[in-house]
Amino acid sequence: MKAAVVRAFGEPLVLEERPIPEPGPGQITVRMQASGLCHTDIHAANGDWPVKPTPPFVPGHEGVGPVYAVGEGVTSVKIGDVVAVPWLGYACGECKHCLTGWETLCLKQQNTGYSVDGCYAEYFLAEAAFAAKVPAGVSPFEAAPLTCAGVTTYKAVKVGNVRPTDLVAISGIGGLGHLALQYAKIFGGTVAAIDVTDEKLQLAKELGADIVIDARTEDPAQVLQGCGGADVAIGLAVDDKSFATAYAGLRRGGRLVLVALPAAGHLSIPVFDTVLNGTSVIGSIVGTRADLADVFALHAQGRTRVSYETRELGTVNESIADVLHGKARARIVLQP
Repeated sequence: MKAAVVRAFGEPLVLEERPIPEPGPGQITVRMQASGLCHTDIHAANGDWPVKPTPPFVPGHEGVGPVYAVGEGVTSVKIGDVVAVPWLGYACGECKHCLTGWETLCLKQQNTGYSVDGCYAEYFLAEAAFAAKVPAGVSPFEAAPLTCAGVTTYKAVKVGNVRPTDLVAISGIGGLGHLALQYAKIFGGTVAAIDVTDEKLQLAKELGADIVIDARTEDPAQVLQGCGGADVAIGLAVDDKSFATAYAGLRRGGRLVLVALPAAGHLSIPVFDTVLNGTSVIGSIVGTRADLADVFALHAQGRTRVSYETRELGTVNESIADVLHGKARARIVLQP
């Protein structure tokens, strides 16, 4: 099979032939139909974060396709079932985090395409218990971005405790942001969309944003404060300045939810203002298996729309370059 492999940090991925992996106990082998290109995969390939993967490895954590083979003891899925394999590839199921609905904080977790090989390959392994069935009628090319971009922003909206009539600022209308906008609307929020490209600002309008802010020509914090301030701001742009701007746009009692992870991200918070204004700053990391089931259910009901374009797996390096230079649509989905 073909796989796109990170051989060294900061170097182009290498397309190479590998044997089709055989599933062990509790595992499945999936034949890839679609695999979303997430900015996390780029961070992984560059070794950007303090906790680094170990080359050589295969990135990708938005993989969707039919089950090709099952290992011993697997009963939750069968050959031919279409499943999605998310970032959370494994959690212990026994620690306090797992037992209280926060399996994404499990210290024993394995992350697809980071600590274990991922989905940028024609076939890939997964723990059966963490592979989500894709509802009938949902395209694999739409399911792939929902597997991370969708579940991550759905969880961020939940963590931000978005309530009807809340003004919700979405900073960055890309692969994650265009879905965050829709979930905020589903939760009853009034949405202010912030971006710096004409295409994404237009996409925000098409998706029902109530306020569209062009950060090239407007000060988002000033615009938000002119509307009374944001109750919730969700930071999805990979840029420290955007975090600070989102913080400055909050009303008293507002909640800043940090999702994007710049390589050397830093946010300087004024303690006096934070205390005096009752501001909350919250980190939100992906979503659980239950969250992903919700995301798929909402999409199957026709309540969300995924903006994507498909490309062949062999274009992975050019596709990464396009994402870094803002030339891609909301999500690039790779296919064999």
